[in-house]
Amino acid sequence: MIRIRLQKKGRKKRPIFHIVVADSKVARDGRIIEQVGRYDNVTEKKEVVLNEDRILYWLDTGAQPSDTVRKILRNEGVLYKRHLMMWGKSEEEIETALAEWKSYRDSKGDDSDSRKDKHKDVLAAEEKEFKDQIQKKAAKAAVELETESSDEETATAETEEAEEATTEETTDETPAEEEVVEETAPEAEEEPEVEAKEAAEEVEENVAEATEEPATEEATVEETEDAPAEEEKEEVAEEPKAEASSSQTSDDMTAKEAIDHIRDTDLDALKGFISDDESRKTVIAAWESKQSEG
Repeated sequence: MIRIRLQKKGRKKRPIFHIVVADSKVARDGRIIEQVGRYDNVTEKKEVVLNEDRILYWLDTGAQPSDTVRKILRNEGVLYKRHLMMWGKSEEEIETALAEWKSYRDSKGDDSDSRKDKHKDVLAAEEKEFKDQIQKKAAKAAVELETESSDEETATAETEEAEEATTEETTDETPAEEEVVEETAPEAEEEPEVEAKEAAEEVEENVAEATEEPATEEATVEETEDAPAEEEKEEVAEEPKAEASSSQTSDDMTAKEAIDHIRDTDLDALKGFISDDESRKTVIAAWESKQSEG
């Protein structure tokens, strides 16, 4: 059986393929019947040269192209031209149809982007939107801090004014206290009676201190017993705080970080991770795929 296939030529790491007609039993680099084209997709030229008349002749005689050669002929419009010729179209109709087909092919090749590139563009847009939101939140927080600092400054100024007013009042009251001291000076004559009263008061204070010592010891014992209970309460109160700090939502992460977190964690641990305000398509798609896998 006659085959239309590629024959490797050129040199190492710079291959060039000849499109040849040969017997299917002959080796790849063996004897050929005819060369009908050249295919180069490595060098800077990247050209495809075809002898359409001879290729159509061999196809009509029953030669079978290989899969690679069939793709080349399809991309170059040779098979489409043969199809139009089989339908009995004139040469002018064939030329116009081929021209329309080539223009459509070129426009489709220019406008078509790969799925990976589109996914990257979507991720970049979402990342940019997320960063803009973070910047807006930071600016809003800075404004709030400035307003709070201004309020604190005004409050401190008011307290300083109040303290100055109180100091002025105390300075005004000091002459009156001096007058009271002068009035109490004549009472110094009653010192013997005062000394007797002080001795009696000291005796009473000693008795009171002796009675208060057991009570203070009991109070210290009770305080030592209550200390472990207070420490347990503090530990119990700190545990919910730790749990609250570990809970994050998808709004606190970038799109890439949220997607990696969804892929790496279990489905049960992701409850509440996706917030109701989540609008990034990639994060939602990752969440749906995780649910379908679970």
